[in-house]
Formats: sequence, structure tokens, C-alpha cells
Amino acid sequence: MTPAALAELVRATALDVMSTRGLDPAALPTAVTIERPRNPEHGDYATNVALQTAKKAGVTPRDFAGWLAEALTSTDAISSVEVAGPGFLNLRLAADARGAIVRDVVAAGADYGRGAALAGRKINLEFVSANPTGPIHLGGTRWAAVGDALGRVLAFNGGEVTREYYFNDAGAQIDRFVRSLIAAAQGAPAPEDGYAGGYIGDIAAEVLRQEPGALTSADSSEVFRRIGVNLMFEEIKQDLHDFGTDFDVFFHENSLHESGAVTKAVEQLKSSGALYFDNGAWWLRSTEFGDDKDRVVIKSDGDPAYIAGDIAYLVDKRSRGFDLCIYMLGADHHGYVGRLKAAAAALGDDPDAVEVLIGQLVNLVSDGKPVRMSKRAGTVITMQDLVDAVGVDAARYAMSRSSVDSSLDIDLDLLRKRSNDNPVFYVQYAHARLSSVLRNAAELGVTPGDALDLLTHEREGDLIRTLGEFPRVVATAGELREPHRVARYLEELAGTYHRFHEACRVLPRGDEETTDLHRARLRLVAATRQVFANGLGLLGVTAPERM
Repeated sequence: MTPAALAELVRATALDVMSTRGLDPAALPTAVTIERPRNPEHGDYATNVALQTAKKAGVTPRDFAGWLAEALTSTDAISSVEVAGPGFLNLRLAADARGAIVRDVVAAGADYGRGAALAGRKINLEFVSANPTGPIHLGGTRWAAVGDALGRVLAFNGGEVTREYYFNDAGAQIDRFVRSLIAAAQGAPAPEDGYAGGYIGDIAAEVLRQEPGALTSADSSEVFRRIGVNLMFEEIKQDLHDFGTDFDVFFHENSLHESGAVTKAVEQLKSSGALYFDNGAWWLRSTEFGDDKDRVVIKSDGDPAYIAGDIAYLVDKRSRGFDLCIYMLGADHHGYVGRLKAAAAALGDDPDAVEVLIGQLVNLVSDGKPVRMSKRAGTVITMQDLVDAVGVDAARYAMSRSSVDSSLDIDLDLLRKRSNDNPVFYVQYAHARLSSVLRNAAELGVTPGDALDLLTHEREGDLIRTLGEFPRVVATAGELREPHRVARYLEELAGTYHRFHEACRVLPRGDEETTDLHRARLRLVAATRQVFANGLGLLGVTAPERM
């Protein structure tokens, strides 16, 4: 019985108790909280439902807890209930109910943990969206890992997710990129405000290979822009694909300006009175919608400010039918939380249709010292540098296992270790170890059995309860937009499994007779491997059979 199923049982039983004793059922919470006690000796699960309900129902928590304990103990799923403290309930599952968790995992297979909380919601998830003026840096790498994992988690919770990359191919940064390419093609130093690094020379050389007369052409800048920007963008897409991150939509910022979408959005805001004219510029009344200051939309020189494209882009997303637009932005974009929600409100839209997640900085450390220089980009460490150093799995896992709210230090030496100190190795090794047990069982002709009520050992109980937590972890990760919860759960599961492995022999030794307990434990092993595979899949990390 999973925690969710137990919560339903407790609530249904509480309603029966309240009906029998003439208590108002409205006093019972809609959602019953089920938790695992810190001390396993207190039981499999605990609930504070009596404390939440009793006062509203006009009885004491201890009395209500006692009535509920008696009723729950009479059910087949509960072996015992203890009333603790002011009215907490500590519950122990019956052996068969505990075994039902294992059966649920095996029956659901790759779908175990899948939920429907986001069913019917069409979600646009925009992430990475790095400037197309250089390789993806570490901040973009973090979003590539976390964003892809979040997309998987949201989809696993029933959402219809579109992964989108916003290609910033308009604005001054592209002009600087083009000037840098031309300088490199001429053999000149990079402009003072331009871009340096070996990749600039490589792209400039490829432009000249494709268009030998590019430097002498009348529209030289346009040639370098057309070919150079596309080459850079194709490299970015390839790096992302090699990293296991693919997008459904690549949206070009420049299309908003060329199609007139920016002008149309600005005129809509002018006509609604959401813009006002001051000092030669048009300003959004964003403070009226919760922003910390009003924002310039059309500058005094008549050119649109960056937010003008953001507004038109939001209109475009909503016109495509997305009812939730999630933006995953870098540490220097804190102001976007208020301005994007204000833009939605100014457009007459629902600000809650916009969510902005801000990711903090990433630092690499090796030999206890910061790593600052890239072999190719020169000034910043890139995604490819990290992958070359530790591989895709370690890079993705390391980026995904911490909350994006905090800065992240990546220890390259640790990620290269094949030891339990390395978190991705620790988790992947657990899956490989489980796979080895199942292979050995097949060679011995031992098949999983269904006498799961035999799984009464303390370590078996710990492992089963941990398996039962997976659906709730996935649901919470989706609700809070925190895929790192899946990684931390997998590390807990790995530790729980390794302790089980040391305490409970799964396969018979030598001429020892194969018993139902061996077969039941083998079923538990198969269920545990399935949960590892499901969790690693949500993070976009492989589940190796051998290591």
C-alpha cells in the first residue's frame, strides 16, 4: 500500500468514525498527511489527522485518535496503530499490504510513479535560450540538464509539455558577433566589444570556405551574419543533442520583429492605456501590475527595448494554446519575474499563466582550485568542456541534483571517481548491482515469487517503504518544479538498497534449497531496479546493466 493509498484509507476510515459518532465530516481535511517516522521503530507511517480534525469536530485529539486507531486496526491493511503524544497515529502495515507496494511497482513497470496532476494542461517550457554568439556555458548547461529533467517530470505528471528554445537572433549582440567574425576573417584582433576564442576563428574560416568572396562582397556583413549565426546555432543544437537535451520548438526572436508581432503587441498596449509616453519613450505601467518599476518598451530613438520582444513572445505563446508558460532564466534575470507577470496582466491575461524560475551560478573545481579557462571558448567553461571532463551522465546528474535556487560547485575530481563518494556512480552502481542479481538468478533458474508477506525483515521493510515513496516524490517534484528531488530520492534509495543487500541474502548458496523467501526477495529486487530505472530516466541519465 503506497502512502497515497494509505491516506485514502485513513480518510475513508475517519469519515466512518465521524459518521458513527455524529461528528461533522466537514471538520476532516480534504487531504490527509501521511509521513514516514524519523525513527522506524515508531512504525511504517504516521499521520496527524486527529490533531487536524478533533478541535473542529468538538472532541479531544486523543479521543479521536483512539477511535480512529481502533477502526484502522480492524482493516486488513493495518497490523497495528499506536496513539502517540497529543494525538499522532503511528501505523504499521500488514505484511500483505506492504507486499502490495512491490506488486504495484512490478505491475506498473515503466509507468510506476506516473501521475495525472497536470492532465489536460498544455505547458510551454522554455529553457537554455543562450545567446547564439558562442558555445553553451555552464549556466546554460545547468538549464539544459534541469530543464530537460523538469520537462520529463511534468510530462510524467500528465502535462502536455513543449520544450522550447528562444533563439536570440536580434539585437546588438548579433552585430558584435558578426563584427568579430569579420575581424577574425581579416586576421585582425577582435573588436573591443566583440567575442574572442578559437570558435570565432573556426566559424569565420567556415564562412570563407562556403563564400570565398565574403570579405569583398558588397553585403559582407549580411553574408557573415547569415552563415555565421546559422553555423553557431547548429553547433549549439548539436551540443544540446549530444547532451541528451532536444527541443520541440526553436523559436527565432527576429521573427517577432519581421512579422510585425512586436508592433502589434505594442499597439495593443497603447490602445488599452497600459503604455504612457514620457521623455520621448513609451513606458509600460508595470508598477500597476506588481513590478518594482515601470519599463521602457519603445526607446526614445524609436527602437523597441528588449521587453517589447518579450511581450510579443508571450502573446505568441498564449495564442498557441499554452495555459502555462514556464521560463527558466539565468541568475542575472531576477527582474524578469515581475516584468513578465506584469506584461501578462497589462495584456489582460492571467499573471499566473507565467512562471519564472531563476537558476544560480555554476563553478567548476579541480584539485581544490576553480577552473576558469576553456580550451576552445577562451573565457568561459562550456558544456563541451564539462562533458569532455566527466561524461554526459555525470554532468547531467551533477547539474540536476541540487536546487537551482543555490549556486553550485562541481568537483571534477569527485565526478571522475568510481566510488560511493560520487553520487551518480553511487546511484548507477545500485542499478547495475540489482541487474547483476537478476542475471545470476536467471542463470540459477530462480524466478521471482509472490509470497511477499514473507518480507518481514527490518531492511526489507525499509526498502519497500522507500519504493512506496517514489510516486509522491515525483508528484512533489512536478508541483514545486524541483527535479532535484528525484535525484536525492535515488540516493536515499541506493543507500537503503545497499543496506538490504548486506543484510538479506537474495539467492541460495551452493546446494541450498531455493525457498519462497528467496523468490519474494528476488521480486523485491526486480521492483527496486524498476524504480531506479524510472528515476534515472526522469533525469535523462542512463541506467547501466553493468559497471
